[in-house]
Amino acid sequence: MRRFAPFIIIGISLLTMACGSLGRLVSEAVPTPEVIIITATPQDSADQEVSLQLTETPVPVDVAPTSDTTAVTTAPDTASIGESTLVAVQSRGVLNCGVNADLPGFGFYDAVRKRWTGFDVDFCRVIAAAVLGDANKVEYIPVITSEGPNERFTAVRSKLVDVVIRNTTWTASRDGAGLIFGPTTFHDGQTFMVTKKSGITTLEDLRDKRICASAGTTSLINLRDDFAARGITFEAVEITGDILFQSYLDGKCDAVTSDSSQLAVQRVNFPKPDDHIVLGDRISREPLGPVMAEGDDQWYDIVSWSVYATMYAEELRVDRSNVDEMLTTSKDPRVLRLLGAEGKIGSQFGLAPDFGYQIVSQVGNYGDIYNTNLGPTTMFNIDRGPNKAWNLGGGGVLASPPFR
Repeated sequence: MRRFAPFIIIGISLLTMACGSLGRLVSEAVPTPEVIIITATPQDSADQEVSLQLTETPVPVDVAPTSDTTAVTTAPDTASIGESTLVAVQSRGVLNCGVNADLPGFGFYDAVRKRWTGFDVDFCRVIAAAVLGDANKVEYIPVITSEGPNERFTAVRSKLVDVVIRNTTWTASRDGAGLIFGPTTFHDGQTFMVTKKSGITTLEDLRDKRICASAGTTSLINLRDDFAARGITFEAVEITGDILFQSYLDGKCDAVTSDSSQLAVQRVNFPKPDDHIVLGDRISREPLGPVMAEGDDQWYDIVSWSVYATMYAEELRVDRSNVDEMLTTSKDPRVLRLLGAEGKIGSQFGLAPDFGYQIVSQVGNYGDIYNTNLGPTTMFNIDRGPNKAWNLGGGGVLASPPFR
């Protein structure tokens, strides 16, 4: 049966897609439906070219900057249920990291150059640097929000991936469903994008409008909860699959809602970005960060303290450009413990003493990672807002427990 399992899964998926298409055709016959389910992928419009665009289906890729990289077409080696994740990762010599494949700035697969980039992608590299001593030993697995084996939470629970770092909100219901969340890597909030010509500038202006939101996400829940509290009526347009913004551009709704960072990134890549605006109002707070399966406390500690190392380094003003100098000249015991020159913090987690040094020297501190992917020198130029170190001013809330 295991031999035929992939074919069975494919058959079920095709049947599901067919049923979804039939359901759409049926729903179109009902006048003014309350919720519209869209399942088919529209054909690309001639004027829908974007500056960063997937040219083929993303596949897991192990990116090595010093050599040509080819796509991996076979399924990755996964950890067996109950096996220590650290042992599994070190045995296979690569971290299986679940990421977004089509959100430039956070997680994006460039099929032409065959490389992955983004803020979340770099945090996969952070964990690989800590665990394997090499930030490039990552196999990126595209995970999605719709049903299937690559659905992000299914991928975690089934051990298809060791960790998911993919613009995922930490919520109570998710935390209680066999998942565990690491430190928040990006503090976000949900809002709306509309066309300038719509004249919409406030939440009240969205009354009785059609609003696109991704099915099965917190965006839809937040939308219904917040507008119910405000007494604002609207028509929800649920979008299944990764066609949320295409549906908005195709005019299937008057507004699209998601995390503010995602809206800002997607707007940049629209054919005419100046024709769209992101509203300033926020209807939620979205703490985004790594997700793991429950039951492996050691792995939770490893992922958490790897993330904290990037934040603590920025607090101490240790970055990619000065880390070697700080390692040899600093007299600050906090810096020396972070970089492994003093103490045995790494050994508590099954890591090398210098895991903090490996992270900062190969990938950078939090500020390095942010600025590389989202900062002023990028096309996105997303203000850091609360995503600043607590002790560096500007209202930042990022903080690490002390390395001692």
